[in-house]
Amino acid sequence: MTTLLERLQGLEPLVVYLVVSAFVFVEDALFIGFVVPGETAAIVGGVIASQADVNLWVMVAVVIVAAMLGDTVGFGIGRRVGPRILRFPFLSNGRLDGAQDMLRRRGGPAVFFGRFVAFIRTVMPALAGISGMPYTRFLAFNAVAAIIFGTGNVLLGFFAGNSYERVESALGSGAWLLVAVAAVLALGWWLRRRFRRTSSGSTPLAEPDDSAAPMPVAGP
Repeated sequence: MTTLLERLQGLEPLVVYLVVSAFVFVEDALFIGFVVPGETAAIVGGVIASQADVNLWVMVAVVIVAAMLGDTVGFGIGRRVGPRILRFPFLSNGRLDGAQDMLRRRGGPAVFFGRFVAFIRTVMPALAGISGMPYTRFLAFNAVAAIIFGTGNVLLGFFAGNSYERVESALGSGAWLLVAVAAVLALGWWLRRRFRRTSSGSTPLAEPDDSAAPMPVAGP
């Protein structure tokens, strides 16, 4: 995170927005969340907003939109490619079975919870697409999760890089939102721990049928 922060400091605000949003987007859209730290980029974006001319609320909006778009692309890839995508070597992970089982049993809520677990966040959109979940249902849970994810992580970085006085001045009338986000993050932390325990104890699924025909990308 320190290296990314150092490279972004001093850049034009537009460039910072673009770089942070790119990290958040590709984490899920291209299944490289294992090497592209979307969550870290969102926190760094908040730190930059506390120290430069980058607007805090624009950064929050940028991260939220990038998270939603990245998940939507991941969902479309899963719908288009189908179960064959699960054979990719870099997806060979025991936690994948737990994510599949959670999605099968909980549906939409699994999409929400998955946004807050590193590995699950990367694969859940594609798994939802493979499962045949309607895009509108996926979008509803994904949007709420993206709003909490984006707001919480950017504000976390903003707090970490700023003094109380400047935080209070920047938030202004939006202070109530911070209180609400803090409460939701506390709930999300509890749900995340519960999700991990459930995933780790899940029974692995059978090997996906490689002959399944790809499904068309769902429309909005």
